[in-house]
Amino acid sequence: MDVIKALNSRRSIRGFKKDPVPKDVIHKILEAAVRTPSGMNTQPWEFVVASGKVLDEIREECSKLFNEGSFPTNDMLRKPYEGIYRQRQVDLAMEIFKIIGISREDKEARKKWMLRGFRFFDSPCQIVICAEKEMQYHLDMLGIGAMCQSICLAALDFGLGTCIADQGIMYDQVWRKHAGIPETKRLIAGITIGYPDEGFAVNKMITPREPVDKITTWLGF
Repeated sequence: MDVIKALNSRRSIRGFKKDPVPKDVIHKILEAAVRTPSGMNTQPWEFVVASGKVLDEIREECSKLFNEGSFPTNDMLRKPYEGIYRQRQVDLAMEIFKIIGISREDKEARKKWMLRGFRFFDSPCQIVICAEKEMQYHLDMLGIGAMCQSICLAALDFGLGTCIADQGIMYDQVWRKHAGIPETKRLIAGITIGYPDEGFAVNKMITPREPVDKITTWLGF
């Protein structure tokens, strides 16, 4: 797929078909994605890829913790957004709720939607990107962010959809138990991946972007 076309067509997928994604396809995606540049070629990333019965077990354990009201344990949790960033976050939620018909007052339906995130949107595969805790220099995080984009773009070439989300790794103790991830490593990001369910209305949503000229300072042109 043409790179510009891929950038313009990529969107967050939150509804998937049940079809499993073959291991060799994920391997090819990661094989391409590891060409992502990193500061001083540190390559700070590592992957955990879960599918099948193991992923279902992880999904159910995370769901149970969420329903019990357990506080997330991942130390990557951020402070609440403020200003325009908070507004964009709210606008996204409102648009999703509008599409699926959830009213602002329907707290139970909103909770069920949030649970979908902790269930990795019931995707057939989940990729978790980890790094040593000492890798916290801004170039390390920049490289890992670029890696997430590389995975998402490479997935398009195989007809797959993705969603980068932190909900799936908030209960990091569940992943540590199943994958043997030591405390010296941090779970940075989760990427749901699978074949998009085109009948799922939210998948058709295209989120807005600020005009380039509004966020760019041009010099010397």
